Amino acid sequence: MTFVDAIGKNQHCPPNVTHPPRCCMTPACSSNLALPPLLVPRRTLLQAGVLGSMGWGLGSGLQAAETKTGLVGPGIRGAGRAKRCLLLFMWGGPSQIDTFDPKPLAPDTIRGPFKSIATNVPGIDFSENFQRLAQHADKLAVLRSLRHDDPAHLSSGHTILTGHLPPTNKSDAAPPSDRDTPHIGCVMSKLRPSHGALPSFVTMPWLAYHPAAPGGQAPGQHGGWLGHQYDPFLVSGDPNAPGWKVPSLALIDGQSPDRLMRRHHLLASIDAQRRMIDDASPTGRLNTQQQQALGLLTSAEVRQAFDLDQESAETRERYGRNIHGQCVLLAKRLFDQGVSFVSVNWHNDGQNFWDTHGNNFNRLKNDLIPPADRALSAILEDLAQAGQLDETLIVWVGEFGRGPVINASAGREHHPYCYSGLMAGGGITGGRVYGASDKHAAYPSENPISPHDLVATMYQALGVSPEMVLHDSQNRPHQILAGQPIRELFA
Repeated sequence: MTFVDAIGKNQHCPPNVTHPPRCCMTPACSSNLALPPLLVPRRTLLQAGVLGSMGWGLGSGLQAAETKTGLVGPGIRGAGRAKRCLLLFMWGGPSQIDTFDPKPLAPDTIRGPFKSIATNVPGIDFSENFQRLAQHADKLAVLRSLRHDDPAHLSSGHTILTGHLPPTNKSDAAPPSDRDTPHIGCVMSKLRPSHGALPSFVTMPWLAYHPAAPGGQAPGQHGGWLGHQYDPFLVSGDPNAPGWKVPSLALIDGQSPDRLMRRHHLLASIDAQRRMIDDASPTGRLNTQQQQALGLLTSAEVRQAFDLDQESAETRERYGRNIHGQCVLLAKRLFDQGVSFVSVNWHNDGQNFWDTHGNNFNRLKNDLIPPADRALSAILEDLAQAGQLDETLIVWVGEFGRGPVINASAGREHHPYCYSGLMAGGGITGGRVYGASDKHAAYPSENPISPHDLVATMYQALGVSPEMVLHDSQNRPHQILAGQPIRELFA
């Protein structure tokens, strides 16, 4: 039994669709929103879906030597506490002024219609639309000086998800490649592989993709030079839909876990008579991959972890009966079952995600902020009450921010030069603001933070040494951290 690698067959916009200045969804691109599976079995273990390494962190023969694994930088008190991480990737680029860095004294052509409100921490104000999250500011580190100089969605997406510049920078034309730096979740799969049926790294509900960008899917969401065996397990679809099940866990018609297991035993018997499998060989590794895939398909533990129907109606409502809220609730369930890294990408909403070149204020007020506010508030509350927040790192961030000046379409343009993000848990000190922007939130006025620094801080919270080195398939060394951890954020 072999697998056919479908990586690289990324869907693109049709040839007649160019990348418009305002990155709007076009009907011509709408058919391309469904992404191909990462790996599919030739003999059809799954009906349709993902079967790569599924974030297990399988041995790969990469000679991927780790340097000082699990050690944090000297003198950073509180670093290394995080046992798990939730990355909330706000694909499209949220406006800093309309979220966590309001400018009430700025002209109305910059300030916009939203008022600022006080949070439960004196001196920290949010946009008025974050009513719930304002009551959890004591758990948050608000970053107001994120900055870089790349206005393209795809390449800046790579940088914020990996902490490294992509092979082709400042470009919306370059799709994912094996030269990409691995997603931080893929690196953690290598360093903290799963030993159970569940994968160590899960991405949902899709791999971030922009149909108006010629490159289509954002690079930096896969194993990159670390190898496809570290790709995330993709949980696609809408968990809020009635009867939703993980598509990649669906057995082919007429199959049952028992029948699948019997067929597997028969295949194993035939293989044993045909050849001896060396676990260090490529064939042996493939067999290990198949074994873990089989465990995923037949495990009651896995089915239970992904079964949102086990949650009360009140809990599901509290997280939000929408795709984002239910993804965040599912992330919490996966953490409870031992998954160590979950990335929730803002979903395909058919309206350009957080990329609000037009109708910015209605989109934020009615469609974007309410689900984000509700879901993040709910998981912060639940983790804190369970005593798990200090061991769970949460990061809320987009690939860039929005321009201060409101355009003629009541929107804001791309602006990577200054934007905001949030960190919580995992040893991060809450109830504080780090960095500041100028009076129009156009540029940092103190403590600028690069994406490299943000990801280095995440690695530090997760206990990865600043000196960590991994090797690719050509045995070339790669330094994992490219920035400096923000020491001041740790307790």
